[in-house]
Amino acid sequence: MLAAVVIPAFDLRVALNLRPGLEVEPAALAPVPGTEPLIGSVTQAAQSRGVKPGMRLGEALATCPGLVIVEQDPAGVEQAWEEVLRRLENAGFAVEPAEPGTAFFETRGVERLYGGLEPALKRALAAVGSSWDARAGAAERRFAALAAASVARPGQALIVSDDRTRTFLAPLPLTLLPLERERYEQLEELGIRTIGQLAGLPGGAVAERLGPDGRRAWSLARGEHDGRVRPRQPPVRLVETLEFPDAVGQELTLRRGLGVLVDGLLAQPDRAGRPPRKLALWARLVGGASWRRTVTLREPSADPERLRLALGPKLAELPAPVLKLRLEAVELAGSDGEQLELVRTAGRSLDSDVMRGKLRQGLRQVKAAVGGGGVSMVVEVAPWSRIPEARALLVPRDD
Repeated sequence: MLAAVVIPAFDLRVALNLRPGLEVEPAALAPVPGTEPLIGSVTQAAQSRGVKPGMRLGEALATCPGLVIVEQDPAGVEQAWEEVLRRLENAGFAVEPAEPGTAFFETRGVERLYGGLEPALKRALAAVGSSWDARAGAAERRFAALAAASVARPGQALIVSDDRTRTFLAPLPLTLLPLERERYEQLEELGIRTIGQLAGLPGGAVAERLGPDGRRAWSLARGEHDGRVRPRQPPVRLVETLEFPDAVGQELTLRRGLGVLVDGLLAQPDRAGRPPRKLALWARLVGGASWRRTVTLREPSADPERLRLALGPKLAELPAPVLKLRLEAVELAGSDGEQLELVRTAGRSLDSDVMRGKLRQGLRQVKAAVGGGGVSMVVEVAPWSRIPEARALLVPRDD
């Protein structure tokens, strides 16, 4: 079976670690800077007063005048989530992180280890830790496992058998489906508020009205097969940190600190000569908020000057003086060189070799920036279909 572990409002829980007294107060996560003013996760107290995630900031404050807006802590979220994933992996679970607060894993390999499905789920919750109020769900379908974990109580492991998947999903709200907010509003205007009501509609009508995302949500609502778990490869953690005695806002000082971090990172023996492909620059700002930017190199490099040139412009985006600066190697290249062909294959020109090399490098760069699912290819499955979305599928490209 497939299992899911869910920590609701994980980003808000991390942000509240710096302000623990707000956990029982009406609070919400501030909108992401530079985006539409929509609030993020909310506490239970705020939800009981009518505040919902995704509401406009003005509407949320009008609904609950005492609402406290909490600054986002993206660097803290990533660090805390990585710690949770490593605890799960140390307990024997090969996890696929979907987003901070949600992870999937196969139970087949761990059921024998822990004496059954339910003991294995309990062990996963214990590995996460009781302080996060995590919950777990298991089913034959990926979405059903996620839905089970989402409606379970804190510390509970909910198991859904395959024969009652449709019955279990039917009364659940539409917000569990991966749809944009506008799609939820369209469905609610049509009187559709539960997963079962969506599953009862004709698939062609859903695809015509909501497009490919709506068709996929309809398929999930009907409990159809929705993929398997692809465990991640645990990353090599290479981190260099620099703490300042006083808050620093001068870019020249920060660039000098960045140079120290780059030199220290490249000197770590765990790097084993492999050049960084993707780097993350993290800062703790005055007031407790955090700031994080990632840089994916066109070609992996261990040249300190090149890394400083790639990371330096990011320092100009800092919104406030810095108390702590950290550099992390998110992904390393597999080797420190490139194996070239000694003899070119017959029938292949130099131009085609160059183009193939550039294409492979571009694909590696995209995968490093957005993950393995960021590169897909179109596979024709039903060219005779009258529905355009049903004629072909997007399949992740492995090479």
